[in-house]
Amino acid sequence: MAFDVLILNGIIVDGTGSPRYCADVGISNGRIEAIGSLEHAEAARRIDAAGHVVAPGFIDMHTHSDVSLLDDPGGESKAHQGVTTEVTGNCSYSPFPAGRGGPKALQDDLGKSLIGNVPWEWNTLDDWAGALESNGISINVAPQVGNSALQIASGAIEDRPATSDELREMKRLAAEAVEMGAFSLSTGLSVTPSAYASTDEIVAICESIRHYEGAFYVTHARVGNGLHISAIEEAIEIGQRADIPVQFSHMAIIDRRAYGEGPAMVDLLVKAREAGLDITYDMYPYTAAGAGFNQLMPLWVQAGTTEDFMARLRDPDLRRRVSSEITAGHGGVEPQWDAWHVAYIHTEGNRRLVGKNIVEIADEREIAPADVVIELMEEENGSVPTLVHNRVESDVRYFMGHNLAMIGSDGNAVSPIGPYKDALPHPRFYGTHPRILGRYVREQPSVLTLEQAIHKMTGFPARRMGMKDRGHVKEGLTADLVVFDPETVIDNATWEHPHQYPDGIPYVLVRGVPVVDEGRHTAARPGKVLRRGQS
Repeated sequence: MAFDVLILNGIIVDGTGSPRYCADVGISNGRIEAIGSLEHAEAARRIDAAGHVVAPGFIDMHTHSDVSLLDDPGGESKAHQGVTTEVTGNCSYSPFPAGRGGPKALQDDLGKSLIGNVPWEWNTLDDWAGALESNGISINVAPQVGNSALQIASGAIEDRPATSDELREMKRLAAEAVEMGAFSLSTGLSVTPSAYASTDEIVAICESIRHYEGAFYVTHARVGNGLHISAIEEAIEIGQRADIPVQFSHMAIIDRRAYGEGPAMVDLLVKAREAGLDITYDMYPYTAAGAGFNQLMPLWVQAGTTEDFMARLRDPDLRRRVSSEITAGHGGVEPQWDAWHVAYIHTEGNRRLVGKNIVEIADEREIAPADVVIELMEEENGSVPTLVHNRVESDVRYFMGHNLAMIGSDGNAVSPIGPYKDALPHPRFYGTHPRILGRYVREQPSVLTLEQAIHKMTGFPARRMGMKDRGHVKEGLTADLVVFDPETVIDNATWEHPHQYPDGIPYVLVRGVPVVDEGRHTAARPGKVLRRGQS
């Protein structure tokens, strides 16, 4: 038997959680053709994996690479991690459907949250997928449909209940997107306009898609000070009322008064599962979040269009009210101003602020910290991405180690030379998966075994997504594979220098095609937009 690619002498960790074993892997026509003793077989390409782990390509359960892959089609920051599939459309943000407002209205609003410089000309999931695939992508993308996109498409962008006509349109558009292959509906209940949606509205939209095989609900919940329990309770209520599986996004504790309360939070999920709800969560291995200054501001001031938002900030009375509410903080807890660092700036005049925290900028401008937030939101047209140091290592370790956790970076596929090169993105863009393998498997083995970690990155998310062709090293499945050295794999991305590839991941294959070969990106573009029920 002759293979296209033969991976020899590897340590197979197959994604199921089962113990590792030694074998060769033969690949033909983009699929795993054989696993076993194959050293005498013929092959066009032979890879010696002695001392290396051969695992399924990592499925990043929570990303925002919906449009960044048009600017950076190689997806280098993720490909070099071993990620072969990006799950997009999270936190209510998807670049479709455009609905009656058209693509420009959707981009004008969501373009502040989805990194990308390519003008949107598509209307539907199919149109967006066609744009990605015609341009070519190195890694796969698995889309979800976002609630904010549905609200913009239907006109439900004010701080009020949706009208019956708007809700009917959101339900129709959600079902249309799922029919086109979206895996789930996502919400972002602490960001606008998704935050304006009531529990009843979300339940109604979930009910419109629950009959599709494998469809589920994923939520960036109403997080904030004092909300770490109620956020989970609402997610459970939605899942139970709509009779739909639930994925809880980026599990963490950001209220400094509640550090250490992870067991009480996860126990809610455990009890819900015992009562029959299929609910799991994802998380990332860092003590800082990526957020925007918008999340420091009251929701009411952000209602409507960006122009409406900016007009309110120009009103002296409303501006004073906004400043007062920012200072008071969500839940009555004043923000830790020095924990918020500017990560990206759109205007040339403010470039020098990248990396500075709010206190430093306030001192420079001789204004109050809350007024820094307002001024920069004005100057940057309502979008100031930041890094926020707001959690503790003990909680990260607890959430990571629980058997309901899978891994989602909450980062984007970008490159060190692309449009985001001058920004300071969260290190998770480049380091999430090797950080877990190096720091939490090898250096801190009490957190995870290698088999557990790989399962959380592959087989577990594949099961949640309903993917039958990926997530495991098994004969007949698509050859999305990563080869890494368990003794040297480690992240190198830092807060000050995030555009750094990891060590110890020499080979990454997508559909049997090397996209990372001997540690170098090949520029091959074998990736596809995956569809619900077809992957």
